[in-house]
Parts: sequence; structure tokens; C-alpha cells
Amino acid sequence: MTSVPVGDVTIDVGRVGACLAQWLPSVLADADAGSVRVARLGEIEVGHSAETLLADFEWRAAGAERGQQAVVRLRPPKPGLLEPYDLGKQFAILQGLEATGVRSPRPLWLESTGTVLGQEFYVMERVAGSVYKTNVPYEVTTDQARIRRMTESLVEQIAAVHRVDLAGTGLHRLADGSDPLEREIDHWSAEVRRVQRGPLPALEQLICAVRSEMPPPDERLGPSLVHGNPKPGNFAFNDAGEVTALFNWDLATVGDPMTDIGWMEWMWRYPDCFTRLPASLSVEQFIAMYERLTGHSTRYRPWYRALAGLKLVVILLVGSMLFDAGHTDDLRFADMAQGIHPLTARALRQLHRDARMYSGPVLPRPERVEQVRGRVAAQ
Repeated sequence: MTSVPVGDVTIDVGRVGACLAQWLPSVLADADAGSVRVARLGEIEVGHSAETLLADFEWRAAGAERGQQAVVRLRPPKPGLLEPYDLGKQFAILQGLEATGVRSPRPLWLESTGTVLGQEFYVMERVAGSVYKTNVPYEVTTDQARIRRMTESLVEQIAAVHRVDLAGTGLHRLADGSDPLEREIDHWSAEVRRVQRGPLPALEQLICAVRSEMPPPDERLGPSLVHGNPKPGNFAFNDAGEVTALFNWDLATVGDPMTDIGWMEWMWRYPDCFTRLPASLSVEQFIAMYERLTGHSTRYRPWYRALAGLKLVVILLVGSMLFDAGHTDDLRFADMAQGIHPLTARALRQLHRDARMYSGPVLPRPERVEQVRGRVAAQ
């Protein structure tokens, strides 16, 4: 049987395919008996927070051939990078978005028991489009009209997310009644405590500064659906530069829409991202376009950038400490941990705080890194 790596997890494709073929008739009510098969499985999209498989399903219904190109998203092993990891919530969000202007994959089936594959998963349709995380192809970077349209379409989709009718889609049920900003700060503070192995003066200063300078609620905005991670690499585009899908709803919730804007501001100038290209919208142009599309007035932008910086730094810290503790051998976490100190300093500067503080133990121990590098080199 063929096995393939997803992150640092090895998946037995033959076993997974057989299990899916046995399970699919339970959700394909019209399938002729014995006709369901997994035609293709094993082309992998590697992410950091979840395992993702591409699959082609085929079956007969009333004697006619049917098929579905799909994506299977599995719950990552515990402890994960983003906890609590709620696949059911992600699936419910995709269901709620089906009748909206948000271009998201159509959800197909949820398996929440973990009995089929040994971990929970859901299946969604596979949407055509190209994802540009880094290293955008030359033919794209040199097409100025395409780059411009890509950035415009990206902003249009975030505006569409924030305009979703919560009551009409049933997504109001994601709200828990707490203050969304306090909930956000409490969550990322708890994530630090989950993994830290010693005092972290700079990060603790950032948490205190973000908490003490939290802006007052803007009653004009009200709660919105927020994506939580609207970085350019989570969008797919067609050749005309139009967004075809917004992916990775791991951090989505009902909250303050400005948290998405702070995150987008932080990511807009990220190295090797297409939003850095001269033809793209500038940060100020994307803010102006967003305000025009939503009617929102963006306020306290430095604070929201600091909150976004805190969130990013904590995610990197969790990855670093999971690697250090041996929960993952994914060397990307060790490499990305190098950004914790400069990004913490950058976030502190948003609030005019001392950015020269000692970071503390934020990097994996060198012996652990060398152990994994040696193991990888020997393979």
C-alpha cells in the first residue's frame, strides 16, 4: 500500500481509500449498490493546522455514472497547532455560507465520530483556482491588471464575509454572549500558558499592553462573521484574478470585523506575497475600498494590528513548543519560530511600547532541532 506524508503524519492511502469507499454509500443515498469507488486519493496539500487530501469519488445512480471532485479535511492529531480544533463548527459555517455572496467550498458530508478513519473529517467540493502563498509565478507577477484585480477581489470577499446575515444563515449561534475582544485576548493568553516553558517578558508585555489599551465597543459595527485568518494564501483565484474560494475557516467566529482587518494589514506586506507587488492595492487603498463596500469606519487600526501581531506570535510559539516537546517533527515550526522575537517587537511598536525586551525561551532547543534534522537527512 502507498503511504504519503501530510505534514509529519504518514497516511496509508490504501487504507483511507478503502475506508472511505465503505463509508460513502451511507451518505450517497442514491448510489447503486456496490458502485461507489474512490478513483483518486493522495495528492496532498500540506498546511500547518490540518491534514488535507484531494479525492475523486465515482458511483452509479439509477444506472447513470456520477462523480465528485472533493477535498477531505481531517482533524489533526492532538495536541494541535490551533486548539480547540472544531471541525463541526467549520462545517456549519460552510453550510451557512452556501446562500451568501461569500465564495466558499460547498460542504458535502461531515463524519464527526472518528470511527471511519480514526479521526474526524469532513468532505467539501473541490473548487477550481490557484492559491498563491509565496513565490508567485512570473507570468502572474508581470500581469499588472491581474494582480490589481486579485487584491480588489480579495477585499470584496472579506467585505462579503462581514456582511453575512448572521440570523438568516443561522451563524448567530456561533456567538457565546461574551465580549469578542476580551474573548480573543483570553484565548491567546491561555495558548501561551498551554505551551510556555519559562517566563516570556516581551510577549507578556504585549499581552498586558493589548489588554490595557483595548478600544471601546463600536456599537455601529455590531458582531459580524469573521474569518480569523484572511491571509492572501487562503484565497484561490481564477486566471482573471477573481476569487473562486476562501478556505481554512479554522479560526472563524462571530466577533469584531476589525480583527480581520488588523490581520490583513499585518499580512498585506508579508514577504513574497502578491499583495507586496507594485500593481496591488496599497494598504490605504484596501482600507478605503473595504470602508466603501461595508459602510464601516475603520478605527483604532494600530491596536488591531498589535492584536494581530499577538495572535501570530502565539501561533508561532505554539508550533515551536510542540516541536520542542516532540509532538511534531515538522521542521517548518522550528524555522518559523525564528520570527517570534522580531514580530513581538513589531507588535509592541504598534502601541509605542519598549520593543527591546528579552523574549525568553521561544525557540526549540538546538539539540531537538539537530535530532530531527539528522533523522530527516538519514531518510
